[in-house]
Amino acid sequence: QVQFVESGGGLVQPGGSLRLACETSGFTFNHYVMAWYRQAPGKQREVVATIFSTVNEQPEYMSSVKGRFIISRDDAKNSMYLQMNSLKPEDTAVYYCNRRFTPLPWGQGTQVTVSS
Repeated sequence: QVQFVESGGGLVQPGGSLRLACETSGFTFNHYVMAWYRQAPGKQREVVATIFSTVNEQPEYMSSVKGRFIISRDDAKNSMYLQMNSLKPEDTAVYYCNRRFTPLPWGQGTQVTVSS
């Protein structure tokens, strides 16, 4: 059974940091390009960061998070992570993980709220 379990969200002040985690199951994790997505209220889901299945390819980030967010993966644990630094109110959204190019049914996501 395919499953994505996101965790690590919460309420943080502007300038703060959070580390999101995603545990996956039901598919061969190390074969796939993976991504973190987010969806803010009233907006479409967007790709935040992409990590490839080989170490030779560098991760990709949407322009607004470049230099602040770091995506990583642990293939031995079928897990991936998103370190988010220097958070801004516009980063407020529900964050999801999934395969990048062949998404599977979505998990519940984890809410990130950046507010003073």
